[in-house]
Amino acid sequence: MKKKLLSMFIAASMSYTAAFANAEYLNPNYKVKVLNSINSSKDVKKLSKSQLNDLADDLRYGILNRANTVGGHLGPDLGFVEPTIAMHYVFNSPQDRIIFDVSHQIYPHKMLTGRKDGFLNPINKNISGYSNQDESEHDFFKVGHTSTSLSLATGVAKARDLKGEKYNVIAVIGDGSLSGGEALEGLSNGAVLGSNFIAIVNDNEMAIAEDHGGLYNALKELRESNGKSSNNIFKALGYDYYYLDDGNNIEELIKLFQKVKDTQKPTVVHLHTLKGMGYEPAVEHKEQYHWQMPGFLNQKDSSPAQSGENYNTITTNYLLNKLKTNKNLLVVSAATPSATGLTPDVRPLFGKNYVDVGIAEQQAAGFVSGAAENGATPVWEVMSSFVQRTYDQLSQDIALNNNPATILVFAGGIYSADMTHLGIFDIPLISNIPNIVYLSPTTKEEYLHMLDWATTQKQHPVAIRVPAGAVVSTGEKDTTDYSKLNKFKVEATGQDVAIIAAGDFYQLGKQVKDKLAQQGITATLINPVYLTGLDEELLNNLKADHKVVVTLESGVLDGGFGEKIARFYGNSDMKVLNYGAKKEFTDRVSTDELYTRYRLKPELIVEDINKVLK
Repeated sequence: MKKKLLSMFIAASMSYTAAFANAEYLNPNYKVKVLNSINSSKDVKKLSKSQLNDLADDLRYGILNRANTVGGHLGPDLGFVEPTIAMHYVFNSPQDRIIFDVSHQIYPHKMLTGRKDGFLNPINKNISGYSNQDESEHDFFKVGHTSTSLSLATGVAKARDLKGEKYNVIAVIGDGSLSGGEALEGLSNGAVLGSNFIAIVNDNEMAIAEDHGGLYNALKELRESNGKSSNNIFKALGYDYYYLDDGNNIEELIKLFQKVKDTQKPTVVHLHTLKGMGYEPAVEHKEQYHWQMPGFLNQKDSSPAQSGENYNTITTNYLLNKLKTNKNLLVVSAATPSATGLTPDVRPLFGKNYVDVGIAEQQAAGFVSGAAENGATPVWEVMSSFVQRTYDQLSQDIALNNNPATILVFAGGIYSADMTHLGIFDIPLISNIPNIVYLSPTTKEEYLHMLDWATTQKQHPVAIRVPAGAVVSTGEKDTTDYSKLNKFKVEATGQDVAIIAAGDFYQLGKQVKDKLAQQGITATLINPVYLTGLDEELLNNLKADHKVVVTLESGVLDGGFGEKIARFYGNSDMKVLNYGAKKEFTDRVSTDELYTRYRLKPELIVEDINKVLK
């Protein structure tokens, strides 16, 4: 019976979505019907039921238009249109606090709270894709990482109670975020607040990729039983619990939210929604359409764009070959597999040797440490922006135990990104933890040889900062013995100026060297290889015939690699110029502007060197 009900719902949902696929809002010349008159919850409350459905069309047009123009989260926002309309119809934002998790589902909320110009034509690019209290009184936090809303909301609710105030605190969480440790901690603590605390669980049966873990098996059981299963984690914790199977039905959503509004008990509202609702390709290819690049509406088909060799494909091909000779290889992702090359077509090739731990980087760190200690060869692929969430586990679970796990850090570097997704903090974070060896390859050959060493040695946990730019290949096999730690590579010998250029910035170092050569200055060029230690013998030797040392790193300077060099020369006459990012949160600043701000252009660096030499 359960299976029959489920299949009926899926069939109905797909039919509804197919109808939406031909909806008028897919027309680029679509004229919004209601949204132009909406600036806050007060305006939503004035609409008739038919106008609410027209508003849903307008919001879907805005979501599709923004993502097609500047890129952004598509599937999760499309699936949360109706719940957002119903929330603003029932609750009184900003008096009632609606706190979004990770911001994957915040586009409709932004459009209903005075920021529709960030989604309609012409688009206001100053409106970000994430929750930001600087933009609107309807947002309460800057949020771009997952599993945070429940913890933030518990603090907001507790402060409200201490001050004797009365309003609803609503935490929205979904898209796999419940698997994160902070979410479970927030869920546990929210259950004992003893006051108004409403958690809206947006269950679209997905994380970024598919869901993983026992928690999602429990959610599936609740869905299949229409919320009646006795295996209910929310009730077990002490929550009042409500389930809505058609979580994209505005009328039913309004009735349910009216029922829980002003409750004085911690309450979970479990909504079953459809990721990608209203745009058929996003329903059929949920992982691919979780986020889209600009111009996706103009693609002739829904297949991912094919590209040539990159460091993602290099990594994946290496690991697939490695599996042929090492059956204990374990490839691990924390819910972002496609971003590192573990695409849906690749993952099955690893079989039981691939594990997705869900959106839970802390679990990933402990997991690979345990696997390494017990004789497996774990390789954890993680984005630079997300490795921040697991400092304690890197230190305590991995490094303190000196377990030989391999950690591949992707997308590290200085580039244009939202303030929530910067890739500049991984070098200070990882390189200052004892026992971990952090390597920074400059070429494809170095990277592959580092992978070989990292996955065969048993002495250290090894992190590798995977190059973020175009593939650089020398065509010559790398034979470096990386077990001889902290030995820098001198690629060219000169005098007066030494350029120590790490990883992706090695090519920048070559450009600086060439510009100096045009002025008659023959500089020494050094590839440091290691971000976690110094080649003290080499650095001491430079004192004999060099006046200035230049360090280049694609990351934040404070606590970074270059500062280690400056500290080494602190009691000498050697001048040191450190180049990298300032300690700041930048928000969608162009890479060119950042390079100018940080003087990371060859001519600016040469200008600084000349000032020191004179």
